Amino acid sequence: MFEILSHPFMQRALIAAALSGLLAPAVGMYIVQRRLSLLGDGLGHVAIVGIGLALLTGAAPLPVAAAVCILGALTVEWLRQSGKASSDTGLAILFYGGLAGGILLAGLAGRGTAALSQYLFGSLLTVTPTDIWLLGVLTAFGVGISLALAPQFFSVCADEGYARTQGLPVGLLNTLMIVSAALTVTVSLRTVGVLLVSALMVVPVAAASNLLTGFRATLSGAIVLGLLVSTSGTVVSALADTPSGATIVVLAIAVFLLSSLIGRRRRRVPLSDPELPTLHAHIPAEPHADAALAMDTEAVAAVLHGDHVDYLHGGHRHAPHGDHFDEH
Repeated sequence: MFEILSHPFMQRALIAAALSGLLAPAVGMYIVQRRLSLLGDGLGHVAIVGIGLALLTGAAPLPVAAAVCILGALTVEWLRQSGKASSDTGLAILFYGGLAGGILLAGLAGRGTAALSQYLFGSLLTVTPTDIWLLGVLTAFGVGISLALAPQFFSVCADEGYARTQGLPVGLLNTLMIVSAALTVTVSLRTVGVLLVSALMVVPVAAASNLLTGFRATLSGAIVLGLLVSTSGTVVSALADTPSGATIVVLAIAVFLLSSLIGRRRRRVPLSDPELPTLHAHIPAEPHADAALAMDTEAVAAVLHGDHVDYLHGGHRHAPHGDHFDEH
């Protein structure tokens, strides 16, 4: 039954699915935190422009799609930061402009919409060795950025205004976040396709949130679930002869539904249970003589602590709380 897995094309499909499953939740975690769950769809439509441009020029589709997707993402982020357009308006521009532009370019190339179908719905069996190398590089960059800058990204996602007052480079972090999302979409073009890419970025994160608490634990759980559903979905699609993208997403949703049931049972605890720990009162930090506690990030290191960020100062952790800091 598993003889099909011995074929080189199927092995490449599994590798591509695994890379996409790793990267999508790693970046999707921050997209969900920013309440931009549909960003993947918008960027996916911009990637269609890149595919259409590649068909028109005869270039390799994935590198062109990555470049165009990053350019579109940076443009929308610039519009948002400059106040020229809201996030919703920027996403609408991505949706409609990207789809129309891609179809137009494909038509000019004489290929029509049929040439775009494998990128709209995913086509793992057409992945080439060159694609694998490119996907590996993009995944390494995206996952590396997501994990290395996890505390900073979380701080920006939790409260962008507060992060800016603490001296964090909010503009640069937002740019890196949006570029990582664009790379995620490019990696997922062959896996689940443009129309389903947001599901792979969002659903594993939602499932992990049902099962785990704390930002770092949820991020790790989402990556593991993304890897499992993408590879398992690929195998199931090969054995059942079903579309790979749709199979992966349906499996991810099934995992989410199961996690919802498990999470609901875990939360069903009597409020009067004597075994429950009592809540501890906040302990405001003592006034500090120097300016380091004013959150000069050159003097204060940010440390991820559960589902929030602490700042190290004087050998203690300080958590922002309203207009003051609590000392841990």
